Amino acid sequence: MSESRFVEANGIRLRYLEHGGDGPTLVLTHGLSANAHFFDGLVAGGLAPALHVLSFDLRGRGLSDKPTHGYSIEEHAADLLGALDALGLGRVLLGGHSFGGLLTFYLAAEAPERVERALVLDAPAEVDAKVRDQIAPSLARLDQTYPSRAAYLEFVRAMPYYAEGGWDDTLSAFYDAELEELPAGTVRSRCRPEQIREAVEGTLVIDWPAVAARVACPTLLLRTVDPYGPPGSPPIMSEEGARRTLARLRDGRLLEVPGNHVTFAFGARAVAVAQELVAFATGSGDKVGP
Repeated sequence: MSESRFVEANGIRLRYLEHGGDGPTLVLTHGLSANAHFFDGLVAGGLAPALHVLSFDLRGRGLSDKPTHGYSIEEHAADLLGALDALGLGRVLLGGHSFGGLLTFYLAAEAPERVERALVLDAPAEVDAKVRDQIAPSLARLDQTYPSRAAYLEFVRAMPYYAEGGWDDTLSAFYDAELEELPAGTVRSRCRPEQIREAVEGTLVIDWPAVAARVACPTLLLRTVDPYGPPGSPPIMSEEGARRTLARLRDGRLLEVPGNHVTFAFGARAVAVAQELVAFATGSGDKVGP
């Protein structure tokens, strides 16, 4: 059972989902235009109650405040550190998917005293401007309004990311959670495209290899092996990119899993992934594997 809560941090209000558990606290941050519900499949798959999971809506997403500007990695990091302070959390397990994975790298390097272990889900410590093309279909939905929730979910389900399957009720609920209803009865994403594009550009000015080289804590790097993006696109993280990132980390481990950048975290796949994440987070295994 999860509880939706709010915390004041860095001058804004952030929403987070608290999933009860008696284990160590795992703080999770989602991808570029996602929301805290992205992790629901992994939570149901076993992250909780093994771990006490807090998944955040980053600024501009979900039910968190949406300032007009301020979407750099530095501002996102200040938000999260402020939230940890406000919640009385000192040293935590920190994880993130995609953009949230970059944020995890950044915080583990800049605030090592706050991060015991890092779980980086499908985010290499290198960002190529070509990422704009891979995420274009996803960002296109932010510019549009839709006649109904059903119409929106039909549009999303038809995106190339799900051409090979992987859609389920939890994934549908994740996308439904990002919608807001407009006065005319239509719906649109709560994320504003100009703010998400500002976040993208902010990732391109960071020296990510240098950031990764400063991460000292044990770090799990998860790579999905299936294509993601328009037809012909590769996986988000290449095998070579994963190896380069791993070589820069002082204590890194690689986990390769089936599914693409989104579908790995939902359905039956989420159960196996959650087991590996719990094993790493709790230190119950010497290594992880597929």
